[in-house]
Amino acid sequence: MKAKCLCGSIEVIAPKHEKIGLCHCSMCRRWSGGPMFAVHCGSDVQFSGVTPSTYRSSEWAERGFCPSCGTHLFYHLLPSHEYILPAGLFQDQAFKLTSEVFIDEKPDYYELKNETHKMTGQEVFEQFAPPS
Repeated sequence: MKAKCLCGSIEVIAPKHEKIGLCHCSMCRRWSGGPMFAVHCGSDVQFSGVTPSTYRSSEWAERGFCPSCGTHLFYHLLPSHEYILPAGLFQDQAFKLTSEVFIDEKPDYYELKNETHKMTGQEVFEQFAPPS
């Protein structure tokens, strides 16, 4: 899959994916202005052009964006080196919404009709937390 930021300064190449998840956490909503429609792309993601700027949003992740136009480019899980990209970057790609995380943080002002697998924030941390 190929994408670019709003100004075209950064191009993204990622493996083809058809499923997306939705994150309702307060940080994703603040970052994107709504829930994040997320494409889990693994570690095989390439960026060319201007180097993305990053913001370390937690001890385990950073968020990337174009330093010129501000387009949100990725959520990067540092321990696994997985990139999660906003579905909106890929203008010509058909996706199917299959999951929603942090459903317990979803505000009441929107509701989706899609049938999805839903997890609370606690369930996400329990499933994906590294072993201690």
